[in-house]
Formats: sequence, C-alpha cells, structure tokens
Amino acid sequence: MLLDGRVAIVTGAGRGIGRAVALHLAEHGASVVVNDSGVEIDGSGGSAEVAAAVAGEIVRRGGRAVASADPVGTFEAAQRIVARAREAFGGVDVLVNNAGIVRDRMIFNMTEAEWESVLKVHLTGTFACMRAALPLMRERRYGRVVNVISSAGLIGNVGQANYAAAKAGVAALTRICALDMARYNVTANCVAPFAHTRMTESIKGATPAQAEYLAKAKAALPEHVTPLIAYLASDLAAGVTGQIFGVRGKEIFLFSQPRPVYAIADLGGWTPEKIARATQSWLGSRLTPPETDFDVFRFPPLV
Repeated sequence: MLLDGRVAIVTGAGRGIGRAVALHLAEHGASVVVNDSGVEIDGSGGSAEVAAAVAGEIVRRGGRAVASADPVGTFEAAQRIVARAREAFGGVDVLVNNAGIVRDRMIFNMTEAEWESVLKVHLTGTFACMRAALPLMRERRYGRVVNVISSAGLIGNVGQANYAAAKAGVAALTRICALDMARYNVTANCVAPFAHTRMTESIKGATPAQAEYLAKAKAALPEHVTPLIAYLASDLAAGVTGQIFGVRGKEIFLFSQPRPVYAIADLGGWTPEKIARATQSWLGSRLTPPETDFDVFRFPPLV
C-alpha cells in the first residue's frame, strides 16, 4: 500500500478534514496517531473522547491507530504527541498539522486574547509539532510534513486578522522547513482546503452573492481533500517541497508565491512625487486589489 510501514501524526484529527485525513492515511497503510483535544471551534472545553473515537474507528476497520488528546500550542504538548508516536509505533514519518480554532472579530475590535489564542494553536502549534518531529526525521533522513493552511492567509477575509496572520505565518514557516530539511530527504508543503466543516459554518457571507456561494460551496467535502494530502505524505511526492496547493471539490490548485512582478528604477534617485507619477504610469495596473477569497473564488466548486 501507498503508506505501508509509515507512521503518521495528524493533529486536529477528531473532526472534519483532520478526521478524514486520519482515516484516509490509515486506509493506505499508515499507523496513525490521532491527535485532538476535543475543544469547541473557539478553543473552549475539551474531551479526550473525540480523538479516541476516531482511533477506535480506524482499528475497527483493520488499521493501526492510537489517540492523543494533548492540545497543540505548547512545546511540551508537542513533545508528548511525538512521544506517543514513538512509543506506539517506533517513530514518525509523516506529520500533518491540521489543528485549528477560529475567533473571528473585526480588526478594530479584536481582543488580545482572541489574537493570541488563535496564533497559539495555528502558528505556535504547527512550529512546536515540527520542532518535536523533525529531529527524528532528520536522524532517519526521511519525512513528510503537510501543513493545512487557508486561502484566508493567502488572499484574505474580512474579520479574520488573527486566523489569516497565523495561516500566512504557517505558509512562510513551511517554506523555511523545506529549505532547512532538503538535505535530509524531508519535504514540507502546504494545502489550503475548501471543504464544508464546522469551522466554515462560522463564516457568513457579507452580501447575498457571497451567501449564495457559501451555500453551493457546502458540496466540497473533507473527503475531497484527502487524496492530495496522502500523495504529499507518500514517496510519490519525493521531489515536491515548499509548495502551496489548494483543493476545492475535484479541483486542485497550485498557488503562486511572493516574487517580484515588476521593477522600475530612477538613476537620479526617487522622491515621493516621482514615485506617485511612476505608480500612475507603470505600477497602477499591476497593483493587487484588496480582495477577499470570496472575490477570487466566485464560482461554485466542481464536485
């Protein structure tokens, strides 16, 4: 099988995309650490039963899995998650960082707690899990890291300053991981999924057109995301690293990454007035408009 003999950690694997990924990797032969603290979408509460239920489902299907209820976001928790993989299955070959929460608020009203809690789970949690797992991958000279991000961090969404900043940070972190780990046969890639989950239920359309799109977008399911993540977790993707992919129903996207798109020079030196004229003459038509991902992805998914 595609992942026979591999050990995978999937964070946030109790529900939604994470659950679908854990089940799919197990179906392809991976031994899976199902990590999920069982919190609500805003990070409150928690239950160890959420991860245990998915691990039990994998075992009943004939796979190998153990549960981990540690909440991501601290280095101590990340070490325990990786230790769980070592104790149960002898190591870790695949790390899928999927755990997340949302606490949406307009930027002028967002509280310190709302900002820090979201960055702690998404950005710090991703780095902490990578920091715990990568030494093992480096030692074995093999590994696959797949970080689940969001088009909100690549394009933007109203009211998601904390979430978008965290996901943009994870995309940058993934590129650095790809550079740092290239010599050790460890790849790192991002996947921005479009799928109907309890997290997307919190997103409301600001216009009737956006509300209509969201209703149609519910046809994109977590199961549509899993083949791409399984591919990136396997030997089939050995030469693919540092990339940003998207999945929406039966569509797969490859996102561009920040690179210069145009350059101008003034050998006499720039002044604000010269820059204003140059912007009007040369740069204006090339500026990126302040769009949301609703504006970019206006058409319904192919399912």
